[in-house]
Amino acid sequence: MIERLIHDLLKEIGEDPTREGLDKTPARVAKAWEYLTSGYKQNVHDVLNEALFTEEYDEMVVVKDIDLYSLCEHHLLPFVGKCHIAYMPSRKIVGLSKLPRLVEMFARRLQVQERLTTQIAQTLNEVLQPRGVAVVIEAIHMCMLMRGVEKQNSKAVTSAMLGAFRENAETRAEFMELIRARGGLVI
Repeated sequence: MIERLIHDLLKEIGEDPTREGLDKTPARVAKAWEYLTSGYKQNVHDVLNEALFTEEYDEMVVVKDIDLYSLCEHHLLPFVGKCHIAYMPSRKIVGLSKLPRLVEMFARRLQVQERLTTQIAQTLNEVLQPRGVAVVIEAIHMCMLMRGVEKQNSKAVTSAMLGAFRENAETRAEFMELIRARGGLVI
């Protein structure tokens, strides 16, 4: 179905979808879209894959600079950036590799950055029931770079702060300082 739609789209914009160079494009686009929207075929339970553990750790857990790629639901153009996540456990922790997988699941859907940020934070809050969750996403949006305002250096930053990160300015500041630190290990 997607192949047929892309074939028709190419014709609508004035191209010949049967010419060399474009003759296999509808199949390639269909395959690309299947991958770029694969998050619709995933759910939180499968992504976290029983990687929840009981642990008496009660300090901040931070995973930062998680690469993300998504598609803006308004223009179907990509936005790319980094996601930073922190949570303060309350007896439950999650395998660290599951955090990027969770980001990926939600990012591989048509999105707006604000919703993506909130979905990640709310999911972690529901699953882990921590003392707090913080998510910050920094991204550049092709719909702002390639069309419309065409501002090449603009970056959107969104955040979701829950629990201790919302209620305690010091906790929030510590997280923000940790994600600002670039390069090497923070010791």
